[in-house]
Amino acid sequence: MEYGGPEALQIVELPDPELKAGHVRIRVHAAAVSPTDTYVRNGARARDQQAAGPPPYVPGMDAAGVLEAVGDGVETDLEPGEHVMAIVAPKGSRGGYSELLVLPAESVARVPKGATDAEASTLPMNGLTARLALDTLALPSGSTIAVTGAAGAFGGYTVQLAKADGLTVVADASEADEALVHQLGADIVVRRGDDFVAKVRAHFPDGVDGAADGALLDGAVAGAVRDGGKVATVRGYDQPGERGVGFHPIWVRDYLRRADLLDQLRQQVEDGQVTLRVAATFPAAEAVEAHRRLEAGGVRGRLVIEF
Repeated sequence: MEYGGPEALQIVELPDPELKAGHVRIRVHAAAVSPTDTYVRNGARARDQQAAGPPPYVPGMDAAGVLEAVGDGVETDLEPGEHVMAIVAPKGSRGGYSELLVLPAESVARVPKGATDAEASTLPMNGLTARLALDTLALPSGSTIAVTGAAGAFGGYTVQLAKADGLTVVADASEADEALVHQLGADIVVRRGDDFVAKVRAHFPDGVDGAADGALLDGAVAGAVRDGGKVATVRGYDQPGERGVGFHPIWVRDYLRRADLLDQLRQQVEDGQVTLRVAATFPAAEAVEAHRRLEAGGVRGRLVIEF
């Protein structure tokens, strides 16, 4: 196993995973590709991977496919043959880019009605991260929220879930993404850039009640938030903010076993509150190309590997 660029990805044959008590086995049809997967591949998280065991190390935090079997001790209304989606905590050779996965039953929910497995695979990790961001901010209905990186997968889900929660959303976008972010439901769209804070304050002079920082502005986003407000951050930023603004890192691992919330997201897709966006699909043999395209930037929606 060698870390490196997209070409470091290889197809390997592994023994079928054993079905354990409390777990289910899924025949994977689709796995979404996220920036986190590139860290598994390029060695940025080598220490964590090596602690999990020897290589190969398989990326992937999202999967969708067919439920094959249910282990002992699982209480579920899911039945073999149903299409399901799952959030995956990659560990050693067990990641989402697998034809077979054995996962805790609490990490799995039905695919939304009318959605393909490719579409459903884009929801678990980013959808649950967006849900966690909003739960962390705990803004009551009628509050205001700023969302940075709103055209991205996390940002887009955050905009839609915030609207479903009754929040007023101001979001950033490039000129090319402005129409998209409006379609996602943002009440106000401001142009992405260094003057983001000034543009938010032009609409909300006292600042918004909270922010979800998908664009990794870190401390720079504090100026858009009212005194004593909160910012949810997705890459661990937690430095003290000005004027009592608090930064709260969120980690989706806290929601890895929240099938109730994953099923809630399913319902919101079916109700039209959440939109599944697939940018492109790739056969497993072309996973290298999927990683190349992701790292080239500009992808809107999720790239998906199909098995």
